[in-house]
Amino acid sequence: MEKRWIVPLGVLVLLAILLQGTFFTLNQTQQALVLQFGEPMRVIREPGLWAKIPFVQNVVILDRRVLDIDPPVESAILADQKRLEVDAYARYRIADPLMFFQTLGNEQQARLRLSVIVNSAMRRVLGNVALPAVLSQEREKVMADIKAQVNQEAQRLGIEIVDVRLRRADLPEQTSQAVFARMRSEREREAAEARAQGQELSQQIKSRADRDRTVLLAEAQRQAQITRGEGDNQAIRIMNEAISRNPEFYSFYRSLQAYRDTLKPDDTTLVLSPGADFFKYLGAGGTAERKRAEK
Repeated sequence: MEKRWIVPLGVLVLLAILLQGTFFTLNQTQQALVLQFGEPMRVIREPGLWAKIPFVQNVVILDRRVLDIDPPVESAILADQKRLEVDAYARYRIADPLMFFQTLGNEQQARLRLSVIVNSAMRRVLGNVALPAVLSQEREKVMADIKAQVNQEAQRLGIEIVDVRLRRADLPEQTSQAVFARMRSEREREAAEARAQGQELSQQIKSRADRDRTVLLAEAQRQAQITRGEGDNQAIRIMNEAISRNPEFYSFYRSLQAYRDTLKPDDTTLVLSPGADFFKYLGAGGTAERKRAEK
C-alpha cells in the first residue's frame, strides 16, 4: 500500500512544482520581462495571471509606479561665479522595460546612474544662470531646463523623467559670511551716503532760511525807513500848518517842551543872560527883565 502511493504523490509534487514555475501574477503596480536563458523574450505590462516555460524561462518584475531618486548634495558654480550647495531630487518611471534591463539591469543601478545624470545636468544649467535666477520665479525655468537635459539622457536608458526639483540652494558657510559682510558694508556705505545727503540738504535749507531771513529783515528795515520818512514828512507838514496858523502858540509849546527837558529835579544849573527869551513864559518877572534888557 505504501509503495502504491509513492508514485502518485511524486507526480502531484512534480505537477505542483511545474504549475508554480509555469504561472505568475502581476498586479497593477508591476510590469514584467520574461527571460529565456538570460535573453529577453517578451514584455508584459498588463496585470493578471501569466504563464512561462518552467526551468527555461524566468521573470524579472519591474515597478510601474513613479519612483524617486535623491542624489547627494552637489556644489555648483553659477554664471556670476557664486558657489551654491544644491540639494535636488527627481521622479522617474520605467518607460521601456527591455531597454531598462539591457542598459541598467535593476533599480539600484538606475538610481546610481540617474544621480550622476541629474547632478551633471544641474551643474551645466546652473553654470549658465546667475544667483538671482535661482532665487526668483525664474527658478521654475531652471528646473525645467534641468529636467529636459536629464530626460534626454534618461530616454536612452528606458526611463522617463517625470519631474526634477531643487529642494535647497544654499551658499557655502564661508561664502555666506563673505556675502553678509559685503551686504553690511554696502548698507553702511548707503547709510553714510544718506546721512551726507541729509546734512547737505540741511545746510542748504539753513542757508536758504538765513538768506530769506536777511532779505526779510532788509525789506522790513527798508519799509520801516520809508514809513518813518513818510511819518516825519507828515509830522513836518502838520507842524508847518500849525505854525502858519498860530506862531505864538507854537512858540509857547516849544518853550514848554524846552522847560520839561531842561528843568529836571536833579539840581540843574543854567547860566543865561538876563535878557534871554528862554524864561519869557515863566511869569511877569521874566518878562520885565527881558524888557529891561531890551532897553
